[in-house]
Amino acid sequence: MTASDHPLVTRARRLADDLLAPHAAQVDQGEVPASHLTEIRRSGLLGLNAPKKYGGSAAPAAVVRETAEILAGACCSTWFVQTQHHTPVLTLAKSESPVRDRLLGPLARGELLSGVAYAHLRAYPRVPVRVTRERGGWRFDGTVPWYTGWGLNDVMLLAGVTDTDEALFAFTDAREQPGLRASEPLRLAALTAARTVSLDLDGLWLPEEAVALRTPYERWAATDRPKTVAAGPAVFGVAEAALTLLDEETAAPLRARLTDVRRQAYALADHPEPHAYLETRLALRTQAYQVLEAATTAAVVAGGGRSMLLTSKAQRLAREALFLLVQGQTPESRTAHLNALASSAL
Repeated sequence: MTASDHPLVTRARRLADDLLAPHAAQVDQGEVPASHLTEIRRSGLLGLNAPKKYGGSAAPAAVVRETAEILAGACCSTWFVQTQHHTPVLTLAKSESPVRDRLLGPLARGELLSGVAYAHLRAYPRVPVRVTRERGGWRFDGTVPWYTGWGLNDVMLLAGVTDTDEALFAFTDAREQPGLRASEPLRLAALTAARTVSLDLDGLWLPEEAVALRTPYERWAATDRPKTVAAGPAVFGVAEAALTLLDEETAAPLRARLTDVRRQAYALADHPEPHAYLETRLALRTQAYQVLEAATTAAVVAGGGRSMLLTSKAQRLAREALFLLVQGQTPESRTAHLNALASSAL
């Protein structure tokens, strides 16, 4: 069975064709409806990465990538809310903490939807969220700049840095509570519908049994780096959606370039050593962005004046492309992208 024939890919396509794509323009101007997430919960897609013993599918990486491409190309806002869920699942799958047996099954089966609040760890040595020992548990103080899915998620995986420079990840309910307050949803150029807020943490206390991971920061950063230098499937999904708006003569060379970059990027993603060829992975990430920009710009140009309407698919895809250019960005990936842009201007 190829990835394209996998039952979860078939379900993703059905969701995309029957629900997500037809309502994407409406969602873009409003917010991701709970009904979209209900259907994703029912589809089994939230358990893509989860072990089978907990009710997941333990799907091959190629299947995970293809479903992400399909969902992102259909409705990037809905994709972005649900994609947050997979990091908590993977974290729990590798954890030996009691929280694994409490939450991994419900998350794998889609009974609970999780968000993540950990991207701020990449700002180290600046520490936006500090974690300290208190009353046999852990106290969180600081600001989470970005948290997606507020009001849609059931739980969140929250991270901070301890006084001994450990990265600590713990679960809590995704709601306001003593020590945790959310801003109003942020108005963004794209994906406002994903309900992203900032979180103010002022003495949020979580018990020891809520902790899923506690490890030296440098060790965590080393495992995180391959993620931030790789080309993401959503980039390819949105680019593919833009190419469908072009005539074949215009689309053909862009599609050939997209196919080539995707093939190389995914071959490295499947390499048994995740830290191998990091510079090549980063270069391919930048090349994927270049194809994305070209495809979405071409869609806007082809649409003419109609592309300026907020209901225009081409304009929505172009704004989603802007979002993907900075999603998961680090100083390393930013520098590589800026250098590529400067070189192309010469």
